[in-house]
Amino acid sequence: MKLSVYSLKKILYEGDAKSINCQTIGGEVTILDKHRPFVSTLKEGVIRILDGENKAHYVNAKSGFVEVMPTNEVRFIVEER
Repeated sequence: MKLSVYSLKKILYEGDAKSINCQTIGGEVTILDKHRPFVSTLKEGVIRILDGENKAHYVNAKSGFVEVMPTNEVRFIVEER
């Protein structure tokens, strides 16, 4: 899936991802390829991204939003810790 993670100041991650794990107000969520459409508010925590080469990337988020679109794209807008 295509993933974009933005803060108000810069692009934190752009590229392909195999899985994404994050903390939302509804609990911990793992987003995989072709996930159903989804929108949620993030809680403070770490967003864990596993890229196409199985390399892990981490983003420390204080708050923000996640949107999973039906086009197999995911966008995060976060306030960094």
